[in-house]
Amino acid sequence: MTPRQLPGGGLVHEGLNYAVPPGFRPLLLDLHLPPRPADGAPVPVVVWVHGGGFHSGDRRELPQTLPPGSLWAALTGAGIAVATVDYRLSGEARFPAQSADLAAALDFLRRHAAAFGLDTTRLAFWGESAGGTLAALAAFAHPSAVAALVLWYPNTDLLDRHPDRADSPEGLLLGGPPRELAALAAQGSPVAQVPADPPPTLLVHGTADVTVSCAHSERLCELLLAAGGRAELRLVPGAAHLFEGHPDVPALVGEALAFLVRELGR
Repeated sequence: MTPRQLPGGGLVHEGLNYAVPPGFRPLLLDLHLPPRPADGAPVPVVVWVHGGGFHSGDRRELPQTLPPGSLWAALTGAGIAVATVDYRLSGEARFPAQSADLAAALDFLRRHAAAFGLDTTRLAFWGESAGGTLAALAAFAHPSAVAALVLWYPNTDLLDRHPDRADSPEGLLLGGPPRELAALAAQGSPVAQVPADPPPTLLVHGTADVTVSCAHSERLCELLLAAGGRAELRLVPGAAHLFEGHPDVPALVGEALAFLVRELGR
């Protein structure tokens, strides 16, 4: 498919088929590329993982608190490519299928890095809500391949919110009440998967979030620091889930972008 020209001079390759799980539809990603540097050098890349409680969401959508497409434009405007990735939802496949999907996306980007002008030694994950959970798991499973990680209001412990409910987002993801599937729930909980050498991580969470308490980010930050990693926690006063109630969500994009520019430029 012919790439589409972006207003700032870059390109977007839409609907790239990055994997075909047996018996399932092709999994797609969109790759937004900044203008090629004058020296032709490859550019860093961020993998965006959407939220939606593991049961909904789309690679092309941002949280309703952000203008459509604004995050992709911010990244490409800073000279960073962004791959927005679809993954199997909980009504389509149980965990750990979603982790396998993100691993396949990472492999796709590495295999095609030269063709797209990507520097995958400078790759980051950025996820929000359930996408933050999955982004953290992907980064922790491949810490040497991930240069930075941004997590917005992630669920970091699948046993915390609805341990006895099979119809909860966590229960639907796992295939039963999380407490009855404790080993699988731990496999899907970033707090139980922190590696010995975690990537630099920025966690951003609203203090008024009643969907996923900010205690989830606080605990993960503590564990990352205890593992010897570099981690920053940005608590947003009065903000609910999706940063609802915060007067300037685009400013939070700017803070995350500054973190990524710093880390991916190392």
